Amino acid sequence: MKILTLLLGLVLIVEGLPYVAAPEAMQKWLKKMSEIAPNHLRSMGLVVMLIGLAICFVVQKTSLFQ
Repeated sequence: MKILTLLLGLVLIVEGLPYVAAPEAMQKWLKKMSEIAPNHLRSMGLVVMLIGLAICFVVQKTSLFQ
């Protein structure tokens, strides 16, 4: 449970950084994001999730990161 809580904290830090570092740029980016079709956003989200899953698998199942 400790690792899950730490992971959640790290995700929130990473998600919050762009808003602290460049709020004006984030506003522009979010406006552009609102113009993208929902199906395209869904596809991009799926690809990012699969990349994350692959990274987790490689880190857990191989000896590359010991």
